[in-house]
Amino acid sequence: MNFEQIYLENPNFPNRYISPEKLFSYLQTNLADSIQEIGKSYLEKPIYKLSIGTGNINILAWSQMHGNESNATHAMLDLLITLDKAPELKEELFSKIKLDFIFMLNPDGSEKWTRLNASDIDLNRDFHNESSKEIKFLKNAVASKKYDYALNLHEQRTIFTTDGIHPATLSFLAPSENVERTLTENRKKCMAVISEVYHHLKELIPNQIGRYSDEFYPTSTGDNFIKAGMPTILFEGGHFVDDYTRKGTRKYYTIALYYALKAISELNSDITGWEGYLEIPENQETHYDIVYRNVKLNTDHECILDVAVQYREIMEEGKEEISFVPFVMEVGDVKKRQGWLEIDCTGKKFISATKYPKLDAVVEFKIED
Repeated sequence: MNFEQIYLENPNFPNRYISPEKLFSYLQTNLADSIQEIGKSYLEKPIYKLSIGTGNINILAWSQMHGNESNATHAMLDLLITLDKAPELKEELFSKIKLDFIFMLNPDGSEKWTRLNASDIDLNRDFHNESSKEIKFLKNAVASKKYDYALNLHEQRTIFTTDGIHPATLSFLAPSENVERTLTENRKKCMAVISEVYHHLKELIPNQIGRYSDEFYPTSTGDNFIKAGMPTILFEGGHFVDDYTRKGTRKYYTIALYYALKAISELNSDITGWEGYLEIPENQETHYDIVYRNVKLNTDHECILDVAVQYREIMEEGKEEISFVPFVMEVGDVKKRQGWLEIDCTGKKFISATKYPKLDAVVEFKIED
């Protein structure tokens, strides 16, 4: 039985946006015996850790370190409900591993749909300073037992592709431990797991799996955890064509999470097959969300150019889903980039209160025939 054939979306969380209070209520109602509160956020919201499994291989994972990256929270919720329908797969997996999963490490940012926490700190760059309450809870969890692996779960922007054509729907990384990017034993442990995930998913979403940059970041969480001796695997959920609410990404993120846990349970720190990681294409930064081509501005002289637009995700009060607001990112020659949507404006009118589109501002112009 393949996990992808039985995948189920948790119906309690249909939107990309997850209300922290709704998540807390769900955990308390459905998983009360398996969760514990490990701390409270800057705004005194609880942070929960789920513990599941009876195996000897210890894994720690965490979601929504950045509040506007909900795919990993969805993936864990979807994984659990799917495995409940497949008890034999569940038993096979969780008899070999014990998973500690920290839901929504940054609940304040998650509520507002912001990358930063409520005190405007990027938790993923706060490893050494420990300026935030939340990073201390994560580090305390790591120190509480010897973990064999960690999963650092994130999302990436729509700008990334695997080959300049296909979106990087999922990207993975075995983080570097030093500036030299040395291929250490712990990195190879991570690479072996990622290679197994890639093997399973490359047929499901061909050309849509990438490898994230392994540049060493001295203040980042994953780099420092692996440097300290804990194999740490980075997940990045990305774009799926015509799917800005990331339903497709959510599905394949969940499948990837399952196969990562399965690979860990089977490899048990072995590095067999690590070389397959190197077959994964590196992320390329090639796209905007929209590119308007051949826009003729209303100027005294002939001025024809391109306008590149990127959506910003904003949580508006009273709504249950995020809004996508288009912002102007580049004006001029945008030939080095493509748009997921390309609009040829040849022979069309540029309707605007200003002569030029304003950079880093909401799109206020229209294109009419």
